[in-house]
Amino acid sequence: MIRIIVIDDEALVRSGFELILHKDPDIDVVATADDVSALAEIDRHRPDVVLLDIRMPHIDGLTILREIRQREQPPIVAVLTTFDSDEYVMQALQLGAAGFLLKDTDPRQLATLVKTLAAGGVVLSPRVARSVITGFAASGADARAVDAIAQLTERERQVLVLAARGRSNPEIAESVHISVGTVKDDISAILAKLAVGSRVEAALIAQRAGLIDAS
Repeated sequence: MIRIIVIDDEALVRSGFELILHKDPDIDVVATADDVSALAEIDRHRPDVVLLDIRMPHIDGLTILREIRQREQPPIVAVLTTFDSDEYVMQALQLGAAGFLLKDTDPRQLATLVKTLAAGGVVLSPRVARSVITGFAASGADARAVDAIAQLTERERQVLVLAARGRSNPEIAESVHISVGTVKDDISAILAKLAVGSRVEAALIAQRAGLIDAS
């Protein structure tokens, strides 16, 4: 059972996501919260996945994400928004968000996306993906990508390529013939060596270094 918390300042949005996700027998929405009560609810329920609004009136989503990532065993966080601003996308990913979903995501896809997140996968809406790739290319990361990838061991490169192709941790473990726990350790090592906060940023470096097909 995947334990979820939905954080949004609008009660209607929280109720809508809860209603949609409760229909899936593998998902349990253990709580919903606004920005003020978000961190307390997360500490109380210790969810596997948090769906977090990025723009809220009292405490913005980036501040909450930063606090979540400082927890000893932080949940996986996907940012929810009606905006696809490059600035917010890149900041959220740099803070360790595993996904970035627009609020108009097809309800029929929502449960599947949550399961992808829980399994260690990366989730980006198509519009957000385009913003991320454009923003990353503009950062001039090309010159550093090859040198950054050179720090990785051969297995870490294998794991990175599979992660960049959207494989979940169990799928990577099966492909490389290692345990899921070892995959998690390798991912942590990859992020540290590449000096990035999310799998998405690591995947983009792999793409810029020519490890995966840019198409």
